[in-house]
Amino acid sequence: MPVAEEPENAAEPLLVPAEGVPPVLDTAAEVAAAAAALAAGSGPLAVDAERASGFRYSARAYLIQLRRKGAGTFLIDPIPVTDALEPLAAAINGLEWVLHSADQDLPGLAELGLRPARLFDTELGGRLAGFERVGLAAMVERLLGRALRKGHGAADWSTRPLPDDWLNYAALDVELLLELRDAVAVELELQGKTDWAAQEFEHIRITEPPAPKADRWRRTSGIHTLRRSRQLATVRELWNTRDALARARDVAPARILPDAAIIAAATAEPRSVAQLRALPVFGGPRQRRYSRDWLGAVDRARALQDGELPPLTQPFDGPPPVNRWERRDPAAAKRLNKARAAMGELSTEVSIPVENLLSPDLVRRLCWDGLPDYDRIPDSPDDLATAIDGFLKSGGARPWQRELAVPRLTQALMPQPKA
Repeated sequence: MPVAEEPENAAEPLLVPAEGVPPVLDTAAEVAAAAAALAAGSGPLAVDAERASGFRYSARAYLIQLRRKGAGTFLIDPIPVTDALEPLAAAINGLEWVLHSADQDLPGLAELGLRPARLFDTELGGRLAGFERVGLAAMVERLLGRALRKGHGAADWSTRPLPDDWLNYAALDVELLLELRDAVAVELELQGKTDWAAQEFEHIRITEPPAPKADRWRRTSGIHTLRRSRQLATVRELWNTRDALARARDVAPARILPDAAIIAAATAEPRSVAQLRALPVFGGPRQRRYSRDWLGAVDRARALQDGELPPLTQPFDGPPPVNRWERRDPAAAKRLNKARAAMGELSTEVSIPVENLLSPDLVRRLCWDGLPDYDRIPDSPDDLATAIDGFLKSGGARPWQRELAVPRLTQALMPQPKA
């Protein structure tokens, strides 16, 4: 499966949309008119959305960019028209949407009642085509010979009014997305991966966002420096307090209180507001207003009985960390090494990143406990292949993934005859 080489010629800069930057639509009447124009267009719909990650608690969309052949580009501010998007949904939900990194934007769009009937993800398509660089700008340059103007993706898109250069950037994100979709589709067809990509796109389209993981407070940066369960309890109480405040204010948690301050409080265990405010950050003007909340969290952790304290290590949901396998189950560690080697070889052969061939977590679970009574599996590759295929299917692996992976994993994991 040959992978196209990157062009050597310098890309032509694309600094402004060919039709100019469209106005931001923020009234029900404007959205209805845009919906009618999009419905009258033809072909797939280019879609992008801008969020305020790092600034806001929610993952809501603060700007929606749409483009369709025969209709042009539209920029919609969904905040003032959240309850007036039904005409837009009726016009576009039955179309094929083209997005770059669709899993980033689909949840926020779904909250607004906007869901595609079909999906083409140019970023994922680039991965399946074996491209080393799959950012939007890199792929536009490689396949279309144009250099996109970038630079505002991490901005606070909840800002109002939005600056003109941000809107120019936003419009450019969908300016060439439909042309990029066609170029990626050609590359996938040349490599015989069209059906594989279609299965992956559909998987992304129908997959619901994962539920929040338990004990998210354990992801607090610096928590590894703490050695006592009561310190962990303090982190947990402060984290939950911060999360509640952040949710209520729709502000990113780190802007309410940085992780470093939580670790400092867990280490010092202050007993008064004065002691709390003497710690780094807590004496600042933004944090002082919540001093009683922070100290209350510390006091709650201090009042817990020993049996109520969190364990020092997080209970495993699935296999333990790989670096512990050799000690806990050497046979499973050996299986994993063989499986990884087999998937690595397959990845090279088909020019697809190994993580896109099969979820690494699914491979780990297979090798750890996915094949019960492993040593008693009959001396038949077919039986082992059936067992592996069933496990991968139950874990969400798509048909194309199982078709490629099962023979390789069967060969790698087939028990050797005992001497």
